[in-house]
Amino acid sequence: MLGKCLEHNLRHDSAERCLTRLSPLFNVKRMRVADRIQAKLTAALQPTRLVIRDDSARHAGHAGARPEGETHFHVEIVSAAFAGASRVARQRRVYALLAEEMAGPIHALALAALTPEEDSGS
Repeated sequence: MLGKCLEHNLRHDSAERCLTRLSPLFNVKRMRVADRIQAKLTAALQPTRLVIRDDSARHAGHAGARPEGETHFHVEIVSAAFAGASRVARQRRVYALLAEEMAGPIHALALAALTPEEDSGS
């Protein structure tokens, strides 16, 4: 079911919707937040590079911080899926993919979303 759904939706550029429908099958609520970020972004955007850094310890005692951490993240993602999209559109796409996490455990997300061409040029 998963393969067929992802194959169908990737052809129609709506893997995000598919992943959202299938998230109960992945038991994503039991995964660490960083693992959930990785799973969702990888499934939907097939990045050539994905770096997820938990910066929660740097924000201990600040608003939104929890003692167990996993509240503040820095994500660098490189994907051909961003080609032709503005910086704002790329960020909106990532935020839409992570809507459940942004509504719950994630308090802050720093994001760098690049195409492979932009990444190789830096």
